[in-house]
Amino acid sequence: MDIADLRVALFSGNYNYVRDGANQALNRLVGYLLRQGASVRVYAPVVENPAFPPTGDLVAVPSVPIPFRREYQFPLGLSPAVRRDLANFAPNVVHVTSPDPSGQRAVSWSRARRIPVLASVHTRFETYPRYYHMAFLEPVVVSILRRFYRRCDAMVAPSESTAAVMREQGMGNNIGIWSRGVDREIFDPSRRDMAWRRSLGFADDDLVIGFLGRVVMEKGLDVFADTMELLRQRGVPHKVLVIGKGPARDRFAERVPEACFTGMLTGQELGRAVASMDVLLNPSVTETFGNVTLEAMASGVPVLAARATGTNSLVIEGKTGLLVEPSDISGFADAIGRYATDPALRLAHGAAGEQRSRDYSWDAINHAVAEAYLRLAAARAPERLGTAEAKALAGSA
Repeated sequence: MDIADLRVALFSGNYNYVRDGANQALNRLVGYLLRQGASVRVYAPVVENPAFPPTGDLVAVPSVPIPFRREYQFPLGLSPAVRRDLANFAPNVVHVTSPDPSGQRAVSWSRARRIPVLASVHTRFETYPRYYHMAFLEPVVVSILRRFYRRCDAMVAPSESTAAVMREQGMGNNIGIWSRGVDREIFDPSRRDMAWRRSLGFADDDLVIGFLGRVVMEKGLDVFADTMELLRQRGVPHKVLVIGKGPARDRFAERVPEACFTGMLTGQELGRAVASMDVLLNPSVTETFGNVTLEAMASGVPVLAARATGTNSLVIEGKTGLLVEPSDISGFADAIGRYATDPALRLAHGAAGEQRSRDYSWDAINHAVAEAYLRLAAARAPERLGTAEAKALAGSA
């Protein structure tokens, strides 16, 4: 069996209607599989005006807008029409990406038919309640996640640090690594544009601290804002560049009056903006990998981040950037102060990060997922096929 024999049913809670790092990775994976001759069918919520066109065939699952976050859809399960489509597609591997009702029903459907299930981890769902003053729910979320992942045959996480946390939480033991790549045609130090910086009101000698990502509370906006406030109190000159959009934009702007908001950028405009920062501050602890961290590194920008899953596997402390304990406002401000007074340190960390980013090739990374599919299909084959056919499949996988 090779990649061209794969028939993958992929379930996603957000495949293309709101752009984020997770669905960008999923679309790249599907593109890679299709180029190798595999068959892929994606099941996810569909909206009238998605953020970008989907890669591959997309089948709509029933969904409703999430209260208070209406840009997101909540999948409701598998309708009879979706079940018929799934049966007609006849996957030999099912890939689930979220523990929502559609993902849960997809796992049940697969288990009833002895079809192997791979779960990929894209975010630390259990950390979300703490950003909405409901931290008491975190153990409940962990319990729900544990039940979901234990019903899957295997998991892939974007970093070893995330996989270690999943093991500690009892999510499973069969956890591989599906890392993330970076588009070198977009993210590169050569994209730095001082004229563009000036057009935003930044002087050439300003220390521009960047935020990149969805402008939502779970990205650590309060920690970012508290750090900027402490810098102002300490008299550390700085400016802030915010790339992205989201429902917390107005609240964030009130907290960080020195910030320039570009809105969401893509392609070459995004690459120019990231390379034109002087340091990326990423205080989030919800990421399992940290796509924005890798993009900044590829752009030659040093990264100051919370010491958390994902980032721990990317940033080498004192070489490609600096790590600070989550919520340590004084620690973040101290690190910014080091970069403010030592431009040579910024340049050295940025150059080392750019070199490290070259280890992340999308095709090699996505091939690891394809191999995980093949292993699962071969292992499950004796339960679904006749003895002779199963031996042939196992021998060729």
